[in-house]
Amino acid sequence: MSERETRRKPRTVHVGRVLRTERVSPHMIRVVFGGEGLSAFGAGAYTDHYVKLLFPAPGVTYPEPFDIGAIRERFPRESWPRTRTYTVRAWDEGARELTIDFVHHGESGLAGPWAAAARPGDELRLLGPGGGYAPDPAAAWHLLAGDESALPAIGAALERLPAGARARAFVEVEGPEEEQKFDTAGEVDLVWLHRGTGPVGAALVAAVTGADFAEGPIQAFVHGEATFVKELRRHLRHDRGLAREQLSISGYWRLGTDEDGWQAGKAEWNRRIEEEQEAPRP
Repeated sequence: MSERETRRKPRTVHVGRVLRTERVSPHMIRVVFGGEGLSAFGAGAYTDHYVKLLFPAPGVTYPEPFDIGAIRERFPRESWPRTRTYTVRAWDEGARELTIDFVHHGESGLAGPWAAAARPGDELRLLGPGGGYAPDPAAAWHLLAGDESALPAIGAALERLPAGARARAFVEVEGPEEEQKFDTAGEVDLVWLHRGTGPVGAALVAAVTGADFAEGPIQAFVHGEATFVKELRRHLRHDRGLAREQLSISGYWRLGTDEDGWQAGKAEWNRRIEEEQEAPRP
């Protein structure tokens, strides 16, 4: 065993077994996982909890017990499981049920087609959860903005709002058939924006930049396609004067690349955006 192997701390890999699936909208599939493989899983502190789903490389059998670190050290890269990051839509600790919503656009992609074909009893390994955002009770009001990829986290946040908490949520989807309903105790102004054949994020940027902001401390959650997230970050930081601490903002994906490509360059993208936008204006 190498020195690197002795120092490496194994990451907990959970196994979810499909219990049931539901077509929430034409392009959103809900998969509920359960089983003993989730006995060590835990979530609940955040409304943007996420997991890394592990899809086996075609034709590759991994040794048991499954160890993702050892696989990445001993297998060629093309044989590694492919990871896809998904928000935890809900976690029921008592029932040990993990709910994940998948955007599905036909046979393109990896996770969407898997969800469309998933049947009770199918299993999928996953890592996590991570996360870092939840509605702050101290905020006077909440701004939430995102596309379909952020919809599960936005829904979870709205459902977490306490009675009387104020929020404005802007969600861009393809059309009215993609809208969803949420149970919330908060005072929520939910604005659905229909993209149609327009560019991703254009309607969302226009709506947020043109919105009237209420008085008082704001907490903002803005996630989705990286290009519009960049525009809204600049707007919220410079035009609206929000501090970094008031923002949970990040690109979940980037148009024109899959998650493998996006994750490879995401850190550098974020670093450059922060340098550009945090630099003092002349």
